[in-house]
Amino acid sequence: MARTFVSIYHFLVWGWYIFINFYISFQLSKQQIPKARQYGSQWRYLTVLNLFLQTIFYGIAFLYDVMKGVKRKEDIKWIAAFRDFLFSVLALPLSSVVFMIFWVLFLLDRELVYPKTLDEVFPKWFNHAMHTTVLPISLTEVFINHHQYHPGKRDLLLKIYSVTKEWVYPILAKLSPVNLAVFFFAAYLLLVCFYFLGEHLNQQIWGGGGLLKPQSQGNQL
Repeated sequence: MARTFVSIYHFLVWGWYIFINFYISFQLSKQQIPKARQYGSQWRYLTVLNLFLQTIFYGIAFLYDVMKGVKRKEDIKWIAAFRDFLFSVLALPLSSVVFMIFWVLFLLDRELVYPKTLDEVFPKWFNHAMHTTVLPISLTEVFINHHQYHPGKRDLLLKIYSVTKEWVYPILAKLSPVNLAVFFFAAYLLLVCFYFLGEHLNQQIWGGGGLLKPQSQGNQL
């Protein structure tokens, strides 16, 4: 019963992220926004990259749920390993960073990250779909599914400025070299902190002495 619930959850979230990704592309093409045609189009933005990553992760998670019911666990071990890597190193930390940094900057000065002109392109609820719900969805995954963490696989590198010679977000252009270094260092620390937070929660919930300790390896969701 629990495995069925997790499978349904993964399928619904996967479909939700597919919808969001298509909606972004549809709205940008419909509104014919000039900036969307610059280098990398909407893929320049961390928010969009995160949404695409979440789509991949939940697609893999649902695939594993389906395959687990028809294949031996040994035959799909690599799918589980890939799923756990995506979640622990990318999906959870990145969704957390997007949530934290976006809303902090939005409250300080929204024009630096999400100009008011975008309200004419995306409805307000969609802003929350891109920047708010990504975190509670990822945290829900921590509580309903056990993931293996692998120390050492903790690096994420996004490099656009060296190609475009233009900062994707206006706030970065306003910072001095020293403040820019501090900003990226703080962002990296935040990413690492959320990685370890996910690892800690996973251990507390699913590990020895955790609240939801699996009875056996075969009973893990």
